[in-house]
Amino acid sequence: MQAFEKSLAARPTGKYVLRLFVAGATARSRQAVLRVRQLCAAELKGSCKLEVIDIYQQPNLARDNQIVATPTLIKEFPRPVRRFIGNLANTTGLFAELDLMTKGKITV
Repeated sequence: MQAFEKSLAARPTGKYVLRLFVAGATARSRQAVLRVRQLCAAELKGSCKLEVIDIYQQPNLARDNQIVATPTLIKEFPRPVRRFIGNLANTTGLFAELDLMTKGKITV
């Protein structure tokens, strides 16, 4: 019974869980990380857990998540899982594609 209670406590409540896959410390990777962090801070206002994964340092995670191009942003939670691959500059498209629409309007 304790394991079940722990799993319930560990489950995020009302938080978005995002995973950003990047390739090394390139300018494109840094820009993707910066952009997603800005979006989390501005639009999701603290209700976001972001995990940044470098596919060169963690190739197993890239393989397990079937990453074929970077940057790739995956919304893990809430379901359904959504993916956005490529340029993260188009915030409206990014939010629509990942189904991250918040109650307020999205600012570009």
